[in-house]
Amino acid sequence: MPDFTGALDLANALGDAGYMADESLATASFLAGALDKPLLCEGAPGVGKTSLAKALAEVHGTELIRLQCHEGLDSTHALYDWDFAKQILHVRTIEAAAKASAERLDATRLDDELHSLPFLLSRPILQAIESSRNDGIAAQPRRPVLLIDEIDRAGDEFDALLLEVLSDWSVTVPELGTIHTPTPPLVILTSNRTRELHDALKRRCVYHWFSQPDAQTEERILAHHVPDSSQALRSAVVRAANRLRAQTLVKPPGTSETIDWIRALDALGISELDEAAVRSTISAVLKDADDLTCLNPNSLVDQI
Repeated sequence: MPDFTGALDLANALGDAGYMADESLATASFLAGALDKPLLCEGAPGVGKTSLAKALAEVHGTELIRLQCHEGLDSTHALYDWDFAKQILHVRTIEAAAKASAERLDATRLDDELHSLPFLLSRPILQAIESSRNDGIAAQPRRPVLLIDEIDRAGDEFDALLLEVLSDWSVTVPELGTIHTPTPPLVILTSNRTRELHDALKRRCVYHWFSQPDAQTEERILAHHVPDSSQALRSAVVRAANRLRAQTLVKPPGTSETIDWIRALDALGISELDEAAVRSTISAVLKDADDLTCLNPNSLVDQI
């Protein structure tokens, strides 16, 4: 895994990977790794929070393990579960073998077998702990990037669960014991701020607020994703997107939408953002029916 000498070194590596990080974000990302703290990324959808985790995994040369949060998320989805189907198959196999040999089943032994490592399903957090462990196979642990995406979608109970794990980076499986890593993974928490996270969780993190990139940075991002597009078209797309963002929309376009927009234009072979181009590609930018209704198609170009 590469060792970065500082925030500028990391920013340059991220830039080579196609991710444009300013000084503040590069510093926060570097400190999160240096201090073994999660990086909490908050901001509107589509401004590059999830993409940062992917870019960090790329520049560190390690795997990305993702936990997509949702309402009702619990330990069976985040930590571990047991492979019930595999357990049932094993029980039937043992029963058949016992019946064929006229032997009596040892219930205690069978229960121990059913709750052993071969039947354990490691979920993302436990996967990251296992991947970070140094069992003497390599000189350095792998230290993957663990992306806990849209944590605000999960409830307060998950905040408490995550706090417990972050305290010592261990997961206790009653049937097996405690699985621990002395070297925590690189953790990225993302939130669209649909709810406030627990203060105790925030205190354990390095924090960065993702604002909309300025026009120049956004044009550089578009150039990376569609290098064959013209400077004039990229500028027109960014200006149009910023005018849309200035309106009262249910879902204003983020950078991910401007990327989709210029990709759509490129796919259609369109090199100029005129009225016809806007009409044919606006579905790549606005993703809400009310927003499309408010933008009267007859005056769409004038509004943009």
